[in-house]
Amino acid sequence: MITTANSLDITSIRNDFPILNEIVNGKQLVYFDNAATTQKPRLVLDALSGYYEHYNANIHRGIHHLAEKATGAFEESRRRLQKFINAPLSEEVIFTYGTTDSINLVAQTYGRRFLKKGDEIIISTMEHHSNIVPWQMLCEEKGCILKVIPINDDGELLMDEFEKMLSERTKFVSVVHVSNALGTINPIKEIIAKAHAVGAKVMIDGAQASSHLAIDVQDLDCDFYGLSLHKIYGPTGMGILFGKKELLDAMPPYRGGGEMIKEVTFAKTTYNELPYKFEAGTPNIADVVAAKFALDYVDNLGKENIAGHENDLLEYGTQALKEIEGLRIIGNAREKVSVISFVIDGIHHQDIGVLLDQQGIAVRTGHHCTQPLMQRFGITGTTRASFAVYNSIEEVDLLIKGLHKVKKMLG
Repeated sequence: MITTANSLDITSIRNDFPILNEIVNGKQLVYFDNAATTQKPRLVLDALSGYYEHYNANIHRGIHHLAEKATGAFEESRRRLQKFINAPLSEEVIFTYGTTDSINLVAQTYGRRFLKKGDEIIISTMEHHSNIVPWQMLCEEKGCILKVIPINDDGELLMDEFEKMLSERTKFVSVVHVSNALGTINPIKEIIAKAHAVGAKVMIDGAQASSHLAIDVQDLDCDFYGLSLHKIYGPTGMGILFGKKELLDAMPPYRGGGEMIKEVTFAKTTYNELPYKFEAGTPNIADVVAAKFALDYVDNLGKENIAGHENDLLEYGTQALKEIEGLRIIGNAREKVSVISFVIDGIHHQDIGVLLDQQGIAVRTGHHCTQPLMQRFGITGTTRASFAVYNSIEEVDLLIKGLHKVKKMLG
């Protein structure tokens, strides 16, 4: 776990997020659904409205003032994201609709062009459906073989089993950096090195990691990395795919249309250069522009400070939840981010979520788009509390109090 001295003024930070003043069922909102999406600070909201109010225009194709200003802001966000993940080149940062779109892009372009019948693709037991289904679709189409890294009862990958799977037939490995359902931090640098040793390429699903951990794609040496901005205090419907330039250059376009072309005739189309080859059509301009402000906000607070505060919440919440009779935490990895999934004997997770909502406490219930992982633990789903920088110890106490009320009513 990452620990650091907490120097953050949480009261001041909470004032940056207007939605935290919402009243839900007569109670002030306690928002513990951050693994699904984080709330947005005022400067991100202002950036969104500022674009539409002052320089709303399509980008890259206009020479008038608004178009040039919008294009500049759009490309500034690309450079900002390049810095955020330490990518070597800005053209290696492809704008997508989110991590799901990024994974599908790789599966449907790199996978279709370079993988063939009998090739093996490795994923893990803890993958989100977004990192399972695209590879299953590719295997059905191409005749590839999908293999799955098992986990132990604490929710950690069995690395010895992963090593046994690797061979000259292994052509692609796609694994999650941090589990959205368990909070487990996977040893992806080791995974990448071992996969590269047999000649395989590697995709990392960074949706959950990007708000908690420092991301350095050069240090990791991953071939592809996807993330979503709505989990980093940014807008929804916007993410990126990082890919090594030589791989992106070799991949065919994902979609056809405007912007991704250099020249079109009825006889032949010549495709554009990176990154535009993969960005067909009018993009999600406002959300891309606002993304820069979300990253600026995170950097201003300091990722280490954020991680330290979240770790304090994780440790405090874990200990408090363990003291509730009949409650069992699902996922006790040694390396975790601030996600706690749990079940309570005799009480359905959906009922827990409904009764907590009546007390103004927002949590996520269900299988969290990880049904195979839930099956591994012999359950249908969990209640998940996930913490962000604006959450407080006092809010965790309200969660504990709320769960005691749930047990009293249903236990």
